[in-house]
Amino acid sequence: MKPELTLQLMDTHAGGDVSRIVTGGIDPLPGDTVRAQMEYLRDDADGLRRLLLEEPYGIPEMSVDLLVPPTDPRAAAGYIIMEVMGYPIYSGSNTICTATAVLEAGIVPKREGRQHFMLESPAGLVQIEALVRDGVVEAITCEGLPSYIHTYQANIDVPSLGTVNYSVAYSGGFYALVDATELGFDLTLDEERKLAETAHTIVEAIQAERGFSHYTLGDVGPLPFLHFMGPVEQVAEGYYRSRSATYVHPGVICRSTTGTGTSARLALMHYQGTIKPGDRLETVSLRETGFIGQFSAVEQEGEYQVVKNHITGRGYVIARSDIVVNCDDPMVECDSLRHILSSRHAPPTG
Repeated sequence: MKPELTLQLMDTHAGGDVSRIVTGGIDPLPGDTVRAQMEYLRDDADGLRRLLLEEPYGIPEMSVDLLVPPTDPRAAAGYIIMEVMGYPIYSGSNTICTATAVLEAGIVPKREGRQHFMLESPAGLVQIEALVRDGVVEAITCEGLPSYIHTYQANIDVPSLGTVNYSVAYSGGFYALVDATELGFDLTLDEERKLAETAHTIVEAIQAERGFSHYTLGDVGPLPFLHFMGPVEQVAEGYYRSRSATYVHPGVICRSTTGTGTSARLALMHYQGTIKPGDRLETVSLRETGFIGQFSAVEQEGEYQVVKNHITGRGYVIARSDIVVNCDDPMVECDSLRHILSSRHAPPTG
């Protein structure tokens, strides 16, 4: 019999967003940085992403994080983020889930209280603070990518919606930021489908009209994301709360508010002069889950004021499993996957 091709997974979620952590079954990838390894996976082995996010193994609402050996000796592990829209260089919810997984898998030994370690993402090193109580990982705080406002209060005519006011932030990807109340939304779960349809229409209109360029990265592709902003309430000195919803690709509103969406909100609030360093914003999702973003500092980068920030959330382990990769299955395409599977080296069974 042919050898059984397998992958080892730990399924996790943060704020409702499921991240499938690939803990074993993939050969070391070429590339002298995690960013280079991500590019190899994207260009030469995209079958892993498609296998775990498409039928019959997965659904588009999931994300996948492949654990890889770090290329920087200061990091405990590297990770590559995969979503239906492609390979983002950073994600807050995926980082929270990956940090939880490396602790639960013993890659980083758990210690009671607060402990610190680094992960290596395609965007670079990420500082992690984990809070462990009675052996349980209760919270992960990670760095958000430096975020800034690219465009403030632009207008666009959108079919079926009329004139829509929006701002654009960069926080790991370009986000259109829109006022939910102006568009008639209360940001409740029953609005989820309509929110996805509305966001898709706005994003398509913006993509057709203009592009965006990062001040150091240059062209990073068309604007992919939209963040609906609810009213901001102050619940304590330096602590704010807002309902939020993040659109990431056609038909899908993230179950969480997303770390990068929260970072984008912090950049906008700083731009508007409504928060100061040390202040925190809790974003609350359609499912009543939340992340807490903290505004750490601001730096001037050319014409932009770039906001440094941290995101706090909690990851939960929901499954540990072996995935059997059935290359004979007509719904599975192995040509862009088989060459990186460690189990292909196994002797035949039977």
